[in-house]
Amino acid sequence: MKEPTPATDPISILTLSETRRFIRQSHARMMVVFFAILYALGSMVLGGMLIVTRVPGGYTSEVLWGNALGSGAWNYPGYLLVAPWGVLSLPFLATWAMILVSVGVGIGVSVALLIAARLLRDRKLAAAQPGSVSAVAGLTPAMIALVTLGACCSTTAAATAGVGLVAQSSGSTLNNLLINNWYLDLFQITVIGISLFAQEMILEIYGGLFGLARADGAVTAGAVAPPPLTARSIGAGAFRAVLLMSGVTWSLAMFAQWTTVSPGTAGAALWFQWIFEHQLLAFLAVAVALFPTAVTRVLCRVPASPWTLTCRAALLVAGLSLAVWVPPLIATGGAPGFLNEVFATLGLPAAWGSVAPVFSPGLSLYLRWGFQYLLLGGFAVLVAVAPARVLRPLRWTTAAGDAPAEAGSPASPGRPSSAGFSLAPAPAGRVEPRGSAVGARDP
Repeated sequence: MKEPTPATDPISILTLSETRRFIRQSHARMMVVFFAILYALGSMVLGGMLIVTRVPGGYTSEVLWGNALGSGAWNYPGYLLVAPWGVLSLPFLATWAMILVSVGVGIGVSVALLIAARLLRDRKLAAAQPGSVSAVAGLTPAMIALVTLGACCSTTAAATAGVGLVAQSSGSTLNNLLINNWYLDLFQITVIGISLFAQEMILEIYGGLFGLARADGAVTAGAVAPPPLTARSIGAGAFRAVLLMSGVTWSLAMFAQWTTVSPGTAGAALWFQWIFEHQLLAFLAVAVALFPTAVTRVLCRVPASPWTLTCRAALLVAGLSLAVWVPPLIATGGAPGFLNEVFATLGLPAAWGSVAPVFSPGLSLYLRWGFQYLLLGGFAVLVAVAPARVLRPLRWTTAAGDAPAEAGSPASPGRPSSAGFSLAPAPAGRVEPRGSAVGARDP
């Protein structure tokens, strides 16, 4: 997938301007509303907010301002309705989270169906790789939301499948998340939001292929062809997807820890883990997954600058501490590394820095080790040591011409120079991306 051009306004991505324009020009607002309502009803039923059953008596409604224990402040003020057809409970935070997630699912499904319909109508468009990529990206918010259907609305254990998946990816327990259900709301809003941003980026690049017009009436068409579908581009794309999922879940795992440890009373070791091991490594993974070329330029444009060296040093320390080992004092303070937890499972003494892992030995623990500790930590170490060499394969998935030329080989026509601009003019008659210079490739 090609990255947005330098002239692309970040506010445009954050506000989903191309997605909203695509839906508006397709006259599909009611489609968004339909799928949003359908998902909201499904979430409410599975999450326990809506219980359809026969209840004796008439209608009773009440606004709840709190409970006797003073817990779950995020649920209040809430609304409770008891009717002959069932019970409706609307906790404050869960209700707003359900609305946001449902709107995101409605947008994602609608865009996917609109693109699929155009693929079926136009055989030439169906043969274009961006069409398939965009259709899958449009379905991504729906697929993520369906896996955790009912999690954001969970007031009981009705949505244990979705809540259990969130708990395993966050290093928490099912019961803990059911008590602290604010984390479920945060989790779903975050993953749906990031998937919608990825969908917006694809429409920014390839919207012209689906007839998406700018506000001035021009067509926003990508000036370069999509990358060829090869084994290495498929592998690099899969690795970017894994980095994105691992980075997002690892970042949110920090907030899962806040359900059991108060940030105000946390020690230095825990704050080191939260800032460097969690957020710094997660930010690197998500940034590389979405903007591999931009990250390469940031880390490689001036390799010897103080800022670049400081950034790479921080990545090296954080990566080694997560993927390898930390001293016993730091490990027992709440920031163990991979080997610290392995030592504990092997029964080695605490003098070696052994710290019991969150999960008992099993699939959940091994996935946590593999896709969070080793993947994110090891990737950060490699990026810190040799950023250009490590990040180059990920650019095989960017638009044709984004992959850097092999060392010593002349640049071919249409292949960008080291500055990121094409050495050959764009084909005649092809419309350049909105707000971009001729031949501009990346931010």
